[in-house]
Amino acid sequence: MTAVCASAAEAVAGVEDGSTVLIGGFGMAGMPVALIDALIDQGATDLTVVSNNAGNGDTGLAALLAKGRVRKMVCSFPRQVDSYVFDGLYREGKVELEVVPQGNLAERMRAAGAGIGAFFCPTGVGTPLAEGKETREIDGRTYVLEYPIRGDVALIGAHVADRMGNLVYRKTARNFGPVMATAATTTIAQVARVVASGELDPEAVVTPSIYVDRIVAV
Repeated sequence: MTAVCASAAEAVAGVEDGSTVLIGGFGMAGMPVALIDALIDQGATDLTVVSNNAGNGDTGLAALLAKGRVRKMVCSFPRQVDSYVFDGLYREGKVELEVVPQGNLAERMRAAGAGIGAFFCPTGVGTPLAEGKETREIDGRTYVLEYPIRGDVALIGAHVADRMGNLVYRKTARNFGPVMATAATTTIAQVARVVASGELDPEAVVTPSIYVDRIVAV
């Protein structure tokens, strides 16, 4: 059963040092800021964070980075005009970086959730991102072997949940949430509100409750 938590602090309790944490968001769209703030207060450190970006401004993921809690970032877009926190830490050698093309990032997490052991993809062939990876020619085209990305914890933002844990998203805030929910051992969702079971249109549910462990309305 999905736990309906009274607070963000309760929702992130038990996240361990050294965890791999999948954090939703496309920039700030859909980023579960309240859960990240609670994780900062909770104190978990030496984290590997998987997200599309490497933080924006000084809130959310950027705040987690600024506290020195992140050992490694796995992302597709680590640098933009307001990624100065990550940029500074990376230049000082205080955080590792693994760049993953955006489509590969989504597919590697989807593969983890679907139980796929690995897949061949043409993205990155002939670039430094393919160095050291197995390649194969299929129908005259070269592909590179990619492995799933699994998380110990996923922190995602959704719009509405019911008390069973079924999730509905709002427009682009959906982004990586659905695949992250399937790829993590424990999925924690921050939502705007929680409604009674049966109130959500089943056709509108994107992430079924079976993938969701804890929800909190903030």
